[in-house]
Amino acid sequence: MDRSYDLLKNLIRQMGGVVVAFSGGVDSALLLGAAVEALGQRALAVTGLSPTYPEAELNRARDLAKAMGARHLAISTEEFEQPAYRANPPNRCYFCKKDLFQRLREIGLREGLQFVIDGSNVDDLGDFRPGQEAAKELGVRSPFVELGLGKSEIRRLAKEIGLPNWDRPSQACLASRIPYGEEITLDKLNRVERSEKALQALGFEQLRVRDHGPLARIELSPDDLDHALLSEARKQIIQECKSAGYTYVCLDLEGYRSGAMNEALTRN
Repeated sequence: MDRSYDLLKNLIRQMGGVVVAFSGGVDSALLLGAAVEALGQRALAVTGLSPTYPEAELNRARDLAKAMGARHLAISTEEFEQPAYRANPPNRCYFCKKDLFQRLREIGLREGLQFVIDGSNVDDLGDFRPGQEAAKELGVRSPFVELGLGKSEIRRLAKEIGLPNWDRPSQACLASRIPYGEEITLDKLNRVERSEKALQALGFEQLRVRDHGPLARIELSPDDLDHALLSEARKQIIQECKSAGYTYVCLDLEGYRSGAMNEALTRN
């Protein structure tokens, strides 16, 4: 694994200067760590801010970038202003990523940093990810893909170099909680964010609250399902989700799985 990290740093060093699309998750954190080691101040972390990005995630990203000694910017993105994005088509992520990557390219030009890089890995290639098309169009490079690294390798490397979030559950933008074809609104995003924050405070880590109108469909790690059904925990979950704005609360017996909303596309 040491060899893999050396290869990652060497690849980034050859780029000369990079803007790192930095969400604060383990993928982008490992990428930023390697970039700082390889290029120092010629690496710049940029986090895109929108209503779909929870405030708690921004705080984690800022703290992590500071701990790594990285330059960091937080910029506002405007995908939410696009009717095509708010309509929530299956290729919603294309509009979001295109807006973000265009802004990162502009920052790179101003800073004299030639490349924009992101944390996509080889495991992402087998999933439905329209944002990858936007990355391709705008010349964004994905070092993990170029080196053939997947999620498990990334987590092991992150652990070896001491990243505090190496085992943190994967996150995704709040818009991914809303079924395709249903408009993305601030009210929906807010009730999802409030519900998930409350459930995390109850001790649930790997989770999603999927928004189905008045109904909250909760996906938890399979290991947490039994605990969630205990009387006191169940009452707290119901209370928190109803306080956030839902009328009905249900627990998905399949548990958490990445990209659950894509299952409807497969059936169709």
